[in-house]
Amino acid sequence: MNDGEEVFAVMQGEVRMYVRDGEGERTLTLRTGDIFHAQAGDEHFAEPVGEARILVIEKEGSV
Repeated sequence: MNDGEEVFAVMQGEVRMYVRDGEGERTLTLRTGDIFHAQAGDEHFAEPVGEARILVIEKEGSV
């Protein structure tokens, strides 16, 4: 669970993003060029499918 907003940008490959938020639980498949935005308090887990490169942007000091 993040303590602030986070942005995930898939630079290369494929990533399964497991999410639990106000809409319930779901699994998203993110591919090269896709962007995922997590709100503060959203539970999420990124699982690369094979080799993947992901850029994660979060506030300084985020846990």
